[in-house]
Amino acid sequence: MAARMDLDGRLIKPMTICMIGAGGFIGSHLCEKLMAETPHKVLALDVYNDKIKHLLEPDSLPWAGRIEFHRINIKHDSRLEGLIKMADLTINLAAICTPADYNTRPLDTIYSNFIDALPVVKYCSENNKRLIHFSTCEVYGKTIGSFLPKDSPLRKDPAYYVLKEDTSPCIFGSIEKQRWSYACAKQLIERLIYAEGVENGLDFTIVRPFNWIGPRMDFIPGIDGPSEGVPRVLACFSNNLLRREPLKLVDGGQSQRTFVYIKDAIEAVLLMIENPDRANGHIFNVGNPNNEVTVRQLAEMMTQVYTKVSGEPMLQSPSIDVSSKEFYGEGYDDSDKRIPDMTIINKQLGWNPKTSLWDLLESTLTYQHRTYAEAIKKSMAKPTAF
Repeated sequence: MAARMDLDGRLIKPMTICMIGAGGFIGSHLCEKLMAETPHKVLALDVYNDKIKHLLEPDSLPWAGRIEFHRINIKHDSRLEGLIKMADLTINLAAICTPADYNTRPLDTIYSNFIDALPVVKYCSENNKRLIHFSTCEVYGKTIGSFLPKDSPLRKDPAYYVLKEDTSPCIFGSIEKQRWSYACAKQLIERLIYAEGVENGLDFTIVRPFNWIGPRMDFIPGIDGPSEGVPRVLACFSNNLLRREPLKLVDGGQSQRTFVYIKDAIEAVLLMIENPDRANGHIFNVGNPNNEVTVRQLAEMMTQVYTKVSGEPMLQSPSIDVSSKEFYGEGYDDSDKRIPDMTIINKQLGWNPKTSLWDLLESTLTYQHRTYAEAIKKSMAKPTAF
């Protein structure tokens, strides 16, 4: 493997990375990238390893010995501090991050995203270990523009809706809107990490993902996730398409979102890992402002892409409108727009996303269609019990 240089022309030394949540969507892609392109070693911590099994077996793989899986639930495992001590860098990806849980399981959501992350931050700070912590674009909440009159010309001014790491306020709904339990927990752990940096010298980087999309994302209920449950919007629509059901548009699908391809986003994370002098002490938006659509437009585009990759005809009624109360239950609320400002990450790391929305949807839906077909075939091949 050729020697790797950082953005300032210095040789990158091999490091050991403790990755918490390595078996998930983001973790699996990051592990692949690290194994294929770098000399770094990964201590992969998670409860499940299904999405990284292909990296762990067999022993003849070119990166054998550079990735170790440790089956750990960080809530109650005494091995956590020892593994963090063994590493040069800890990356924390662990979280409950499914919107349907925010107002139906608010306690689990708060504990998972704040309480369970506390020991990770503490061990990194006490042992002088660098931390890259994954937060969320949800910490911004609603935009200032959403409170302006509908016909206000100020709604067109980016200052009222583009989200900046160092200046945008964090605006949430009232306390009974428990949908904000996730965002509040994530914001509080960000503030704690920042305070550890200021008061105790913790080297940290905080990542705010803006809808990272690609193969192995979220789950398809009953196939690679629980039979019951509502995943995030893109996986939710994928599930409807695979099962030949109309796509459900919550409150008319008027909310606007941006989407970025997982492989683009992982490039950004690798730059953070290998350029600590440029990344430490920073909060980074990682998204693609060029890929903005309303949820209704997303549904229409996904329907078109799926028709292309599957060869199946479009449903006569491809979508239906449902209320947020009916879909998510009491206490749901939402942000209007989420457009990331890319100034800081571009200045510090020179990163820009490349993949168009159509292309990332085509890659994701091709993978999901194949995975779903294989799962159905496997289930039909099982012998019937008498």
